This record gives sequence, structure tokens and C-alpha cells, in this order.
Amino acid sequence: MTVTGGPKSKAVQVADALREDIKKMKPGERLPSQRELIDRFGFASQTIQNGLAALRAEGLIISAGNLGNFVSDGSALTSDVHDDIKEIRSQVQALTERLAALEDRCERGDA
Repeated sequence: MTVTGGPKSKAVQVADALREDIKKMKPGERLPSQRELIDRFGFASQTIQNGLAALRAEGLIISAGNLGNFVSDGSALTSDVHDDIKEIRSQVQALTERLAALEDRCERGDA
């Protein structure tokens, strides 16, 4: 199932923006610190972490603990895994949209 349209979550916005940055970077280059990303996006720390986690799951970045996050050389994941990750992201987005709709109904008292 693939979901299109609709607003993207903040974590997805972070991941999308960083994905574009990563395209211009070389393997081994360090991404901005979490504090720099919080300042750049204006989102909470957990939101930034969730965006970075998505990129790690896709194999685009690797974490070196307190040293930060670095652009991966891409050798860790196969295209099948990339396809699986895309499908999972699509399903998570669909669930996020369903949850938002249910919460909206509850707030209006339609539940």
C-alpha cells in the first residue's frame, strides 16, 4: 500500500532535507550536530533523532556515538532492503494519517 499526498511529519521533513544534503556530500563527511539541526529546523530533539534514525535505517548515514553522524558509503544495504524500507515508511505514513484522523474525530466528539 502506498500513500501519496498529505502533510509530511516533521521527522520525514528532516529526513527528506538531509537526504538532499547527503546527495552533495561524500562518504565519511560529518553531518551537522543535533544542536545545529535543531536550530536549522526549529523542531524538538526527538523529532531530529527520528529523522536521523530513518536515514540510518536506509543506510545513508552511520552513527559514531558522541562523534556524530556520518555519510555512509552505501555498501551496507542492498536494493531489496531499500525497497523494504520504502514500503515500511509508506505504511508508517499511512498509520500516522489514520491516527491523526482518529484523534481529530475524538476531539470533535465524533468517536
